[in-house]
Amino acid sequence: MEVKWDRDACERCRMVLSDRYHAAQIRGGPAGKKARVYKFDDIGGAIVWLQDKAWKDDTGTELWVNDYRDGRWIDGHRASYVSGQRTPMDFGIGAQDDATEGGMTFQQARHHVLEIESQRQLKINNKTHKEDRIIR
Repeated sequence: MEVKWDRDACERCRMVLSDRYHAAQIRGGPAGKKARVYKFDDIGGAIVWLQDKAWKDDTGTELWVNDYRDGRWIDGHRASYVSGQRTPMDFGIGAQDDATEGGMTFQQARHHVLEIESQRQLKINNKTHKEDRIIR
């Protein structure tokens, strides 16, 4: 679970992990295969990346995130998430190990991230469609 800061790359975007307060790791993999650790520069990137994996909801799939206040690794499924954070991939949420008023559960944070990603994809698709019309 050790991260080589400023050297390890994010599994999703390939950026180097350098933010010690918003990184995430997933430990898991397909059934019957040895579990592997995947590293991410932002909890949002980890959630989006995991979405299309058949093993995303397996009870053995672990999610670890940095506590945004002190950088400690905490259980991402049990963390409380707060919005308004400045994060590497701009999903804007940070994790902490204790519940807080207005905090989100993991499932709420997951919904938040997937909604942001859906809006981003919609903008990309609209822009691509518009550019296609201009070229023709």
